[in-house]
Amino acid sequence: MTPFEFVAATPEQTQEFAKRLAGLLQPGDVIALEGDLGAGKTTFTKGLAQGLGITKNVNSPTFTIIKEYQGKLPLYHMDVYRVEDSFEDLGFEEYFEGNGVTVVEWAHLIETQLPENLLTIHLYHGDNGIRRIVLDPKGPRFDQICKELF
Repeated sequence: MTPFEFVAATPEQTQEFAKRLAGLLQPGDVIALEGDLGAGKTTFTKGLAQGLGITKNVNSPTFTIIKEYQGKLPLYHMDVYRVEDSFEDLGFEEYFEGNGVTVVEWAHLIETQLPENLLTIHLYHGDNGIRRIVLDPKGPRFDQICKELF
């Protein structure tokens, strides 16, 4: 087990873990989500939204690229899978520097536009529906968040 790894046996455990993380986040925080199709990226984001007090149904913004939700903090949920050019100007920095929390699914596709300090979360399929959630903090703030979670 890596220092910042959580194993979830159910989608509910994935969401509960994300809810705990949400309680540690503040405006301007960026979460990069990586994982194969069906790995649990949107399930994780739903838990994060619940932790931010968002009651609206959260679903993947695959075709709209960005969805915004209002809660204790705004949640900017991005799915950049369909962004064809990582240099395409879609105003991502306005969200990254905004007053909410940004979650980016398939973040590696816009790696050059991501802020230097962020929390990358890798979700991996396991047997019997188990998910491994591996956190990779970039910067002292996110390192501290991971230490508080574990």
